[in-house]
Order: sequence, then C-alpha cells, then structure tokens
Amino acid sequence: MGVAQVHTEPTNGTGSKPFTLCVFCGSSEGNNPRFRDAARALAKLMAKRSWSLVYGGGTIGLMGVLAGEVVTLQGPDAVHGIIPRALLQGGSAPAFDQFGRTTVVASMHERKRMMAEEADAFVALPGGFGMLEELLEMTTWSQLGIHAKPVVVFNVSGFFDGVFEWMQTAIRFGFISDAQLGLIGQARTVEELATIVTIRDVAPGRYTFLDWS
Repeated sequence: MGVAQVHTEPTNGTGSKPFTLCVFCGSSEGNNPRFRDAARALAKLMAKRSWSLVYGGGTIGLMGVLAGEVVTLQGPDAVHGIIPRALLQGGSAPAFDQFGRTTVVASMHERKRMMAEEADAFVALPGGFGMLEELLEMTTWSQLGIHAKPVVVFNVSGFFDGVFEWMQTAIRFGFISDAQLGLIGQARTVEELATIVTIRDVAPGRYTFLDWS
C-alpha cells in the first residue's frame, strides 16, 4: 500500500476554511480524570480561536468527550468525524446535533488520508494502539516530507513521556537523528499547544528532497 499524498498549503481562520485540528485520542476515557479535563480544555481553546475539529468519528471515550464539547461550544458544523463502516456503533452515523458531520469510509487507511488532507495540524491526546499508530504515521509522513504540518502531543500527566524516552533510545542506537526529535512537539498546557500548532516550525530532520507528486 502506497503512502497517501497530503496537501501542505497552510490555512488559517481568515480564509474560507477555518484552521482545523486533527485530534487523535482514545475511545476510552482512561483511569485519570485529567485526561477528560484535557479534552474539554482543548475544546475550549478551539472555541476561543474558532478552530474546527476533524477526528476519528467515535462517540465514546475521549473522542466522544472532545467532539461533544466542541459541538456544545461551537455547533455541529465545527466537527467532522471520519469513521470506517466496521466501527459504526449500531450501524448508523452519530447524531449530527451531538457529534457533528460524519463521513463513513471503507478502511482505516482512507480515514487517515482524509483526516490528514483536512487538517492544518495534528494533536494527540492520551489513547491506545490506534492513537499511537495515527500519531506515528503522521510523524513518519512529516519525516518523509509528505506534509509540513505540526504534530503535537498533549502530554497530560506524563502520558507520553515514554514516547520521548523511546526517541532518545532510538537516537542512542543510531536509528533516528537528534534533528528528528523536533518532528513531535510536546505541550503540557493548552497554551503551549496553541503556540506550537500556530508557529508552524518545521523540524530540520525532514526529508525535503523526496518528490511525492
């Protein structure tokens, strides 16, 4: 399976398309109430800045908390969920007035491709295997020069500390370079997160010489 091509043109809230965050997070809430609080805080930040949300289309866990809060604060037009048909609960799309617009796709890969095309930046909240896979794929696409969009983790209660420890280990054993540490930004507050995703610093470790056209 080839790698999807992702648009890299920056957008902002002044044009016809609002600034859009793609958020990866768990279909569970986890066992720390700070995770749920972080999802709500992110939704409030997005409302303050009139940012839209594209996400995996779930209605439970942190996905449901985040999407529901964004709808409450900004209305359903601010949310676009993209979900594979196999993951639909009850076989029907979530209610528009509760979780925004939903697009049903055939595969996980199509879901990621569509989210990546729509997003201006990628943010990961705590989650499980699916969140981690999505985070690392967007990081890999950034490394390969497929996109130049910020990739950030909201490191609530040190949840992502292990990711950065692994990156240091990979550097020590010669699998990635020091320059590539910047491929994943780290925020511990919503204010830090807002700064990282809007400054749009491009990590020096990206392979800008590859032609994906």
